[in-house]
Amino acid sequence: MNAVVFHRHGGADTLVYEEAPLPTVGPGDVLVRVKACALNHLDIWIREGIPAFTVPLPHIGGSDVAGIVERVGAGVTGVGLGDRVFVAPGLSCWACEFCLSGRDNLCTSYHILGTRVNGGMAEFVVVPAVNVLPIPPGLSFEQAAAFPLTAVTPGTCCSGWPGFDPPRTSWYWGPAAASAPWRFRWPERQGPA
Repeated sequence: MNAVVFHRHGGADTLVYEEAPLPTVGPGDVLVRVKACALNHLDIWIREGIPAFTVPLPHIGGSDVAGIVERVGAGVTGVGLGDRVFVAPGLSCWACEFCLSGRDNLCTSYHILGTRVNGGMAEFVVVPAVNVLPIPPGLSFEQAAAFPLTAVTPGTCCSGWPGFDPPRTSWYWGPAAASAPWRFRWPERQGPA
């Protein structure tokens, strides 16, 4: 597959468009054919070598991804080939006390797609099936890719409110929806698919 890769930390001049290995799909994972990957400031910090993150080099950045499910791993249910999806970029273990209590953002192994693991600035990306959500009808891949990481903060804030009921429908205002609210269904699937 082709990907935008950096082999050392630095400025935009470190980015190289080159061949990279196709990611391996494991149990519970999906392979997404990337149709759009937004540039988040986190991607720039990772490329520049922010001290908070140690990334394996060479590295493929990109946390905000939308695409089409190309392959599903063993045990995956609720996600099918050809599904139009965006990727929730927060990756957790789904086995610790925090994950099991619905507070996966506090997981001790929590990280964001494109930081410790390769991200979506490539033709394909592998993510846990629990991290893909359907793109609402009428939304382009580009619009869907502008949304994921920006939703982490309001999603975390809402999930901590007393009386918040995660399966209810919630409204977010986001950069990809400049003139209209996003109607976002909180993921009812919690834990690995």
